Amino acid sequence: MMGSMFGGHLIRRRTSKAVTVLGVAISFVCSLLILLEVISGAEFNGPVYTWATIGNLKLEIGFLVDKLTAMMMVVVTFISLLVHIYSMGYMENDDNVSRFFSYISLFTFSMLSLVMSNNFLQLFFGWEAVGLVSYLLIGFWLEKPTAVSAGLKAFLVNRVGDFGFIIGIGLVFAFAGSLNYQDVFTIREQLAMMTLPGTGWLVITAICLFLFVGAMGKSAQFPFHVWLPDSMEGPTPISALIHAATMVTAGIFMVARLSPLYELSETALSVMVVVGAISALFLGLVAMVQTDIKRIIAYSTLSQLGYMVVALGVSAYSVAVFHLMTHAFFKALLFLAAGSVILGMHHDQDIRNMGGLRKYMPLTWITALIGSLALTGVPFFSGFYSKETIIGAVRASSVTGSTVALVAVIAGLFVTGFYTFRLFFYVFHGKERFQRQQLVNLKTAEKEKIPQGNIIGLLPGEKPQESSWIIRLPLILLAIPSVIAGYFMIEPMVFGNFFEDVIFVDNEKHAGMQALALHFDNALSMTLHEIMTPTFWLAIAGIAMAWYFYMGNPVVPIRLRRRFRFLHRLLVEQYYLDKLYERVFVNGTLWLGNVLWKKIDETLIDDWIISRFFVKGTKKLGRVVFKVVDVVMIDGVLVNGGSKMVGWIASIVRHFQSGYLYHYVFAMIIGLLCLLFWFVPISLR
Repeated sequence: MMGSMFGGHLIRRRTSKAVTVLGVAISFVCSLLILLEVISGAEFNGPVYTWATIGNLKLEIGFLVDKLTAMMMVVVTFISLLVHIYSMGYMENDDNVSRFFSYISLFTFSMLSLVMSNNFLQLFFGWEAVGLVSYLLIGFWLEKPTAVSAGLKAFLVNRVGDFGFIIGIGLVFAFAGSLNYQDVFTIREQLAMMTLPGTGWLVITAICLFLFVGAMGKSAQFPFHVWLPDSMEGPTPISALIHAATMVTAGIFMVARLSPLYELSETALSVMVVVGAISALFLGLVAMVQTDIKRIIAYSTLSQLGYMVVALGVSAYSVAVFHLMTHAFFKALLFLAAGSVILGMHHDQDIRNMGGLRKYMPLTWITALIGSLALTGVPFFSGFYSKETIIGAVRASSVTGSTVALVAVIAGLFVTGFYTFRLFFYVFHGKERFQRQQLVNLKTAEKEKIPQGNIIGLLPGEKPQESSWIIRLPLILLAIPSVIAGYFMIEPMVFGNFFEDVIFVDNEKHAGMQALALHFDNALSMTLHEIMTPTFWLAIAGIAMAWYFYMGNPVVPIRLRRRFRFLHRLLVEQYYLDKLYERVFVNGTLWLGNVLWKKIDETLIDDWIISRFFVKGTKKLGRVVFKVVDVVMIDGVLVNGGSKMVGWIASIVRHFQSGYLYHYVFAMIIGLLCLLFWFVPISLR
């Protein structure tokens, strides 16, 4: 409707696709050119215009373009461009394709605005814009109630995190007197000495923790992660864009950008280590029992974000950003491959109805295999280098909680290998299980008289088919960096000077990365060394167990599920957090509302204000009005008073109407004398 109001109905589907894809393509080319310029030594940090001036405070819109910004710009625009191209095929038959492309373009703009900001104000604008557009995209299919609910859930959970985020920004302005990054970084040492009035809390710790609360919401960290799996209700290209290059990576980028502040707060670093460790392990465990192909990958994202947060907590900011980059490539690849499978299965997302798709979808199979190997951390694939470096940084760290985090991230290797290849074997190998679903769909269509074209899943006689070239092309282009990006970029980004003067680490307090750099020669030697370590074989063990459970002996997981029914149920229900939030916050809010309604509406308003004030007050006022107006003024003055006055006048006048002649003569004489005494003095004047 809104699109029609602004002339959106005049733009054809092809035009909307062409304009948005061309725009993102130009942005990608410009980002590449900027990256090359920045590598050569160019940098920009300054305002573009002043938005508002309040006293000595200037609220400015400005840009900071350095190596961190340029790298993020390339990743965001590259992933976004491929998602735009992919969407041209995936959303071909959707009636609202123009609205869809306008949303994802706005999503890209919002993320670019966020990463290019040079002050907290513009960071907040980009932060909120990303959250708003994600709400619109997750709930894109308005006719789907679950999608609308998921969009609302994402919006509300992020508002909780953003409340902490804006408090953090407010503390920055209150104690630093500026919202510009560079101004705040300049007085960071003074901030480290300040305490909040009335408390013994350090200002720098409060700032970092409140800002991290915002990162926990945006990057879906425990316990604010509940919105991300439900976001799978949106179109698959959106899942790839949200999980790979936008929104969920915003929190990681923000902490890396503010590394000069976080290095001053040991408490904030410890909190990040613990939160990241919980997310990395326990949210990865949930992926082991999921049956929806997109939800499995979504929980994988939660786990990998936990790895990034752990890296931030041990002051390995460059490693967190490095894993952000490699993860963007292979996670986008996995989501788009999942979308190709969903199209081939006629929008059926249940992996229990799949199997044996390798022979029907060979290109999707090979690209999904590459993405799975990269996610698991197999040597020579991009995820191997970033994950192994994170483990090395945690092992070398002395931050409180790093020992627990080390156990979590190492155990997470096994868990990641298991759930990743459980998905891969379930979908592409083994026996074909979609025949059973075909019969169910046919009976459902006949019983409920539903057109066969509206049934989800394959019908009898149908076979999965490989997707069109416009969907396969992004898969190929994403598979390339998923293989080579880690090998070629680990040295300059992690152990080189790529982030020099951009990311700050106090090597005296946090010497882990410095110690790690002493043992690094090159990517090849690192690969050969890590192959001999237990961590690599732990990941391989996860793959092997997934093969044994779902290819070699499928009876084993069934028996384990029956034996450990409670544990399985706990993971299926996602630790009952959704139900806990529903009962505590949703039902609690409803209960409080009912209580307030009864107390305020019934007791205060109905009983006191309306009954006592208005009703009784009106009665008293009526009595006063009745006595004063009706009795005194109307009855006493107007009605009875008039009659009494007439009687009083009559009682006087009647004395002059006696009927006697001498009375009348006497009155005439008196009247004549009065006239004489009235006029004679006048005439003498």
